[in-house]
Amino acid sequence: QVQFVTSGGGLVQPGGSLRLSCVCFGCTFRSYAMSWYRQTPGKQRELVASITSSGSTTYADSVKARFAISRDDAKNTVYLQMNSLEAEDTAVYFCNAKAPWITYWGQGTQVTVSS
Repeated sequence: QVQFVTSGGGLVQPGGSLRLSCVCFGCTFRSYAMSWYRQTPGKQRELVASITSSGSTTYADSVKARFAISRDDAKNTVYLQMNSLEAEDTAVYFCNAKAPWITYWGQGTQVTVSS
């Protein structure tokens, strides 16, 4: 059974940093393009960052130069390093794994940026 487990969220002050992790159990991790999404109440889930199986990355304009997505295929893990956090980054963050034949979502992790 394939399962994605997300961790690393929490409360941080503006300007602070957090690193989110998403680990895949039971999957062929290197086959998937991995992404991070976030969602706030009443809004649609939005794409934050993506990384392909070959390591190419894309970012939402709102997080460019502040966030970095990376993957460690040996550990079946994708990371989201978030720096210079702003109140507007407060959301539930989800990892997403996509292959041509299937898509998986991890459980969300809450990130709250507040003083």
